[in-house]
Amino acid sequence: MAAATCVAVLVLQMLVDRASRAFELEQSRIIATGTLDRAAVSYARTGLVEGTGAALDAADVPGQLRTLVGQGRRGTHYAEGPDGPAMWAARPAGRRILSVRHSLGATLGDLEAFNASILRAGLLTIVVVLPPVWLVAGQMSRRLRTAASTARRIAAGDLDARISAKPRPFDEIAEISGAVDTMAASLQARLRSEQRFTADVAHELRTPLMGLVTAAELLTDGEAERYVRDRVRTLCALVEDLLEISRLDAGVERADLQHCGLVPLLEEVIEHVAVPATVLLAPTTDATDIRVWTDPRRLERIVANLVLNAHRHGRPPVTVTVGLDAESGVPTVSVRDRGPGFPAGLLDEGPLRFRTGARERGTGHGLGLTIALGQAHVVGATLTFGNAPGSGGAVALIRLPRGPAVGPTPH
Repeated sequence: MAAATCVAVLVLQMLVDRASRAFELEQSRIIATGTLDRAAVSYARTGLVEGTGAALDAADVPGQLRTLVGQGRRGTHYAEGPDGPAMWAARPAGRRILSVRHSLGATLGDLEAFNASILRAGLLTIVVVLPPVWLVAGQMSRRLRTAASTARRIAAGDLDARISAKPRPFDEIAEISGAVDTMAASLQARLRSEQRFTADVAHELRTPLMGLVTAAELLTDGEAERYVRDRVRTLCALVEDLLEISRLDAGVERADLQHCGLVPLLEEVIEHVAVPATVLLAPTTDATDIRVWTDPRRLERIVANLVLNAHRHGRPPVTVTVGLDAESGVPTVSVRDRGPGFPAGLLDEGPLRFRTGARERGTGHGLGLTIALGQAHVVGATLTFGNAPGSGGAVALIRLPRGPAVGPTPH
């Protein structure tokens, strides 16, 4: 605003100065020409120019005007000489030069003073107006930043965030703030409704599912019995996944943090999932001594889901690499396969339940990565997804949080 006001003042001064200068020059030209005509009449009658304000053969007549008179013509010329700026008018008088000098020193001095007054008035206006404008603009900016910050928190998943701006008439910022709060409340109500629906469905399915499990155990051995039991196990796993997601969505899960050796924990996970995978140590890293502050059960769940997802949707070999982050030094665990990699939609939006992302990634419910991401949040870890360069393959990277200081694993 100050810059705009300064520009306006400067432009106004330039326009006023140009218009005023042009007006004064035109007026002085008229005055000099009128004086010259009266002096020419007096010289023609009396042969004298005394008292007319004109002069004969003045030595300081500008050269351009002198040349014009030499051609038998008359004219005017503005020039700045030792005596200050002046408007000259000249015409031939026989073989002599009759000229008039109209001084503009006082006039242009008044114009400069007027321009300086405009500049001072503009600067004074800025000094007077800027503080209240600064306060008002600062208050508006703070309110807008608060609204933007709250919107970012809502986008990050904090649906309890509210701006709580008081409604004011003719206040667009308060209207925007109210709209953001209304949107957050609507999203929160819809999300909680979906979470309740998921939890209710999972709970309602458990009762008939238990009966189905019992009935499957009573079937006689055979191909049909094996197929039914396999489908029942799949259905049981799906229901348990839905229940786990509902608990994660409700925020009731709490981590039981403790120190544990990272490599032994991962080797135990690989043994339990019963699928081929190899635990590797990152180059130049003595990962055998790494101990982490985490919930072992939840970390097992995260790694197991990632390994099973790699086998289901990627191609072997599947490797689990333990190391330390080069920048922060925190322990890391990466799970990589040699398949087509994660689809672009998953990398952009993150894992979505009941969506596997791409046909080439195989079939599934899309719950494994969702659960892994939720459990990582519970233990304070960071789980990111990417694709490896070169030979390709999907890479899931877990960055475990720093915990209380702990020494190396005793041998």
